Amino acid sequence: MDMEELKLFRHLAESLHFGKTSRACHVTPAALTRTIQRIEAEVGERLFDRDNRSVRLTRAGEGLKQYAEESIERWKTLKESLASDTALHGDISLYCSVTAAYSILPGILSRFRTACPEVHIKLQTGDAAQGVARLRNNEVEVIIDALPDKQAHGLEFMPLTETPLVFIAPPAFPETVIRDGPEIDWRKTPLIVAEQGLSRERLDRWFAAKKILPNIYAQVAGNEAIIAMVSLGCGVGVVPLLVLEKSPLQEQITVLEVFPRLAPFSLGVCTVKKNLRNPKIQAFWEISGVR
Repeated sequence: MDMEELKLFRHLAESLHFGKTSRACHVTPAALTRTIQRIEAEVGERLFDRDNRSVRLTRAGEGLKQYAEESIERWKTLKESLASDTALHGDISLYCSVTAAYSILPGILSRFRTACPEVHIKLQTGDAAQGVARLRNNEVEVIIDALPDKQAHGLEFMPLTETPLVFIAPPAFPETVIRDGPEIDWRKTPLIVAEQGLSRERLDRWFAAKKILPNIYAQVAGNEAIIAMVSLGCGVGVVPLLVLEKSPLQEQITVLEVFPRLAPFSLGVCTVKKNLRNPKIQAFWEISGVR
């Protein structure tokens, strides 16, 4: 949820009246209802008890109300501290995957551009597995990436969201998945795997724990390439669910129930610790943490 959604929720939590909040916040009742439904879906809890006569906060709603008040006040304080004669100027170089650019970055950039209009983001997109290397090589100053299993020395990471790591197959080509009884025969089923990166490391450990030498059909760069090859029936792959949900090929893919499940990805903002002494990057960091 973004800051505007939090403000709508906070107002409704105070007014407990959809009509009053929609008029005061200049949104239609339908738009307000959709916003609350999106927030409830994200929180995973009902926030309001509603009937024909009244609106009441649930226990989860009370908790989110406190969170919203603290977050909005923090955001206000941050904007005031940045809106001074020493306004920040210049550029920040940022690297992330195409999926992160679609799903994680928009809210951050919207807040950052409001708070720091004179600072420009130079965005590069590509294979997420290359992010840390680009950061260490000083090619970029900030990346959006998955948290490594072991905290990398000299890097600072702030988690923003989490997504499962899933096995995927092409439903149009059922013969791709070869089974030995009810189990998938990984020695015969072709696999499309990442050349490098966290998903490859976890997949390698997963097969090592099962003492299986998998049938690797191809090694490719980027989750989008894995999804494309799987959709064509070339094999089975492993990708973060967030990437699959943003893919135009999503309808051509099915998620396999495989156990034990791979550990989920924790996605967030990462930079070299010394970069946080740069006021522009410090501001970007703080704004990224505002939800």
